[in-house]
Amino acid sequence: MAQNSSFDVTTGVDLQEVDNAINQAQKEIAQRYDFKGSNAAIEFKRAEELIALVAASDFQMRALFDVVQAKLIKRGVPVKNLDVGEIKQAGGDMVRREVKLKTSLDSDTAKKVAAAIKDAKLKKVQASIQGDQVRVTSPSKDDLQEAIALLRKGDFGVELKFGNFR
Repeated sequence: MAQNSSFDVTTGVDLQEVDNAINQAQKEIAQRYDFKGSNAAIEFKRAEELIALVAASDFQMRALFDVVQAKLIKRGVPVKNLDVGEIKQAGGDMVRREVKLKTSLDSDTAKKVAAAIKDAKLKKVQASIQGDQVRVTSPSKDDLQEAIALLRKGDFGVELKFGNFR
């Protein structure tokens, strides 16, 4: 009997890299002239996987978000995994925005990944959803390589990671 090979499809964000990027962004905000004397702030809530931004105006909020995004890109954090909220009014003349981090595949994305593999009709390649990951199995490692190439081409709204090769 042929042994099946497999790999797992997941997504995620390195929270330590996010923390480092937020620290760099806070230092830059403290130095920038257009933020002098304003109450602009960036807060990383690690337990909630959330970045909270507060600024004095829409213009400052856009600049603040651009700084955060640039620092995240520089640290290698996939910006596809950011769920950017709307700019909302806060107390006083302040505005606030929340950016949620997608650290695992939600059920809709997992279904899209599994459906993409099934629709490609690759020989003997099967995809099964297991919690927050998708396990792809096949007797042929070449078919698994084709499945990975197929998933890399697709757009699923998050950065896909491939691991646990067996």
